[in-house]
Amino acid sequence: MNRNTPRDRLLTSSRPMPDLDVVTADGSWLHLAEGRRILDGSSGLICVNVGHNSRKVLARINAQCLRTSFGGPAVVRPNTQMELTERLCHAVGRPRDSVALVTCGTLAVEIAVKLARTITRVRDGKRRGDILTSNLSYHGMSALTLGLAGNHARRPRPEDALGLGPAFPAPYPPAHNHPERPCDASCADEVARVIDARGAENVAAVLLEPVNGTTGGAHVPPDGYLSRLSRICRERNVLVIHDEVLTGLWRTGTPLAGHHWDDAAPDLCILSKGLGAGYTAVGAVLVSPDLAPLLHHPTADPLPAMGTMAAQPLQAAICLGVLDELESMDLDAFRARGQRLGTSLRALTDLPLVRDVRGLGHFYGVELEPGVLWPLMREAEKNDVLFYPFTGASDPRSEGLVVAPPLNSADEDIDFLTEALHRAAATLDPNR
Repeated sequence: MNRNTPRDRLLTSSRPMPDLDVVTADGSWLHLAEGRRILDGSSGLICVNVGHNSRKVLARINAQCLRTSFGGPAVVRPNTQMELTERLCHAVGRPRDSVALVTCGTLAVEIAVKLARTITRVRDGKRRGDILTSNLSYHGMSALTLGLAGNHARRPRPEDALGLGPAFPAPYPPAHNHPERPCDASCADEVARVIDARGAENVAAVLLEPVNGTTGGAHVPPDGYLSRLSRICRERNVLVIHDEVLTGLWRTGTPLAGHHWDDAAPDLCILSKGLGAGYTAVGAVLVSPDLAPLLHHPTADPLPAMGTMAAQPLQAAICLGVLDELESMDLDAFRARGQRLGTSLRALTDLPLVRDVRGLGHFYGVELEPGVLWPLMREAEKNDVLFYPFTGASDPRSEGLVVAPPLNSADEDIDFLTEALHRAAATLDPNR
């Protein structure tokens, strides 16, 4: 049926709720045409890390536009892009990395896969370039990344999956189901078994989210898991790629989510959402200094094309404005807000409709009983707070809310968010 309304003609995602008619936005708040304002409790699509209408970002945009907005980095000296490379690498504690700048998280994952394959073929003479992912993973919306990953709701039909699929269980129940014990560091041995079964000479890299994103809803790995996985991969000359598209740049309370654990640094790291913060489309692949020279080896494949709008001065200037905002934060106050957010959200587990609350920093998943997600979303919006849903994880599939306010939210914003969510959840409590 062709309804042929303007909204239906826009081929984009939708939800079973009315659109919000937003006329302006500032900080953590969206201002609606009807005169209300609503708190952006999930930072847009978990990307608006420095809030809406950032003065520092706008200043960078204005200054760069007065100079030039476009210039191919192979033609025009990439001064702003080089400044971003230096600032970004220091900001995430990888000061000597090399950086590929692209236009979104999906493309950054594709580029990381290409670079990992090139590195392992030059360094180790790999026969193939298999990329291993978990059954609770999500790595983007291209044919390749959808085929690789384990998001049930978004995976292509089997006949369209390019013969790809997730290779090992994520270390979270029910994705990894062993009733005799909870998941622990030894769950990384599943990765070793898969590599050994395929032959290490056929595997280029293991690609994973150090803290699970919006497929499972902010699952945190067991202590020791990431370091054990890294050791397993090093012993087999397999690279580790951390997909920090969602968690990078302080979302979980540290510059990178992987920083929560010792000896877990990846060979390649992917950033996107928090780097552009909703102001520009951007992705970045960081490559460790011991590996990056191999990309220029005489036997290496040519570097992949990054795209027309990649590594442009305006894109880089906007990202520098985001870093300006992040570096101006009071980190002690920021961490305290994250702790208070987590404490208040965990109190929701007293309600029968809430199965679990997990997460770190300014990133939490509130897992709900089946059938409660959209009613709770509606009640939350009646209470003037907006959240992002997660669906598609494991079997049986879980669902819930992602709670991820802007990192520079005020204390009173965090209190408003948690109080509004508690009120909304209490409204749906069957025992009320």
